[in-house]
Amino acid sequence: MINKDRIEGSAKQASGAVKDATGKLLGDHKLQAEGKGEKVAGKVQNAVGSIKDALKSDDGSCGCSGK
Repeated sequence: MINKDRIEGSAKQASGAVKDATGKLLGDHKLQAEGKGEKVAGKVQNAVGSIKDALKSDDGSCGCSGK
């Protein structure tokens, strides 16, 4: 099952991309910067969700359990 952080992160990335493109189109630097910030925040949240998913599904077979 996909982690809630991954879903919300993807949504933030999409929203940020729209704001970034709209700001670029309209010449609104503040909106463009806000969009870029949202995209970064979304990427971070998505990465956190991916890590959580990996930790939940880790069965120790990767050899990274420290054994």
